[in-house]
Amino acid sequence: MPKKVVGFIPNLLTLCNLLSGCVAVYMAFHLNDTIGPMIGLHWTWLAIAAAAVFDFSDGASARGLHAYSEIGKELDSLSDLVSFGVAPGMMMLNLMLGHSLHAWLCFAALLIPVFGAYRLAKFNVDEEQTTSFKGLPIPANAIFWIGAAAWIERYLYPGTGVMVVLIVAISWLMTSNVPMFSLKFKNFGWAENFRRYVLLAAAAVFVICWGVSGLMWTIVLYIFMSAALRKYQQA
Repeated sequence: MPKKVVGFIPNLLTLCNLLSGCVAVYMAFHLNDTIGPMIGLHWTWLAIAAAAVFDFSDGASARGLHAYSEIGKELDSLSDLVSFGVAPGMMMLNLMLGHSLHAWLCFAALLIPVFGAYRLAKFNVDEEQTTSFKGLPIPANAIFWIGAAAWIERYLYPGTGVMVVLIVAISWLMTSNVPMFSLKFKNFGWAENFRRYVLLAAAAVFVICWGVSGLMWTIVLYIFMSAALRKYQQA
């Protein structure tokens, strides 16, 4: 296979991430509309999940094919901003507008893409964030909001004030310097990936117990596990 074609495979997967994010943004404005077999809210979740799969695949293919490029790095950040910043932000904005009597407060959801963009910019210029992260990774942010939206759909809307506080907290966490362990697998060894396997197992339990809303608790656990690891390393 020609070298140029091989080198473009990771970028193609990244563009699929971006395309999925664009679909998610569109669906976020049709949350209650039935489109085919599902409502728009569920299509939004599915599109963001597809973007996450493509986001994982582009990095894996770049490592496997030794096809790293500066263009690929820039494309990755731009795609992640749309799929994991703008899409969940629009989803939460429209979800809150459908429940709240204080429409102006709902626009706090725009902090999600704004802080997401700043988080990605910090990540791109920080060479220390290879084996660990500073702040909540933007894909984890998107997973949290999928779980939160599912919780609201399944249980209840906690109130716009509570949602605004939650949005501010998660947005701040993305841009903070709070250490977080990396979610990326460089190999599948047990010792190197013990905490990742624990998190995956917990995610399975949460989803079995609470459905899609269990993803929110998975990210909460990830935050607490990272904090506990930091204290252990400092001890």
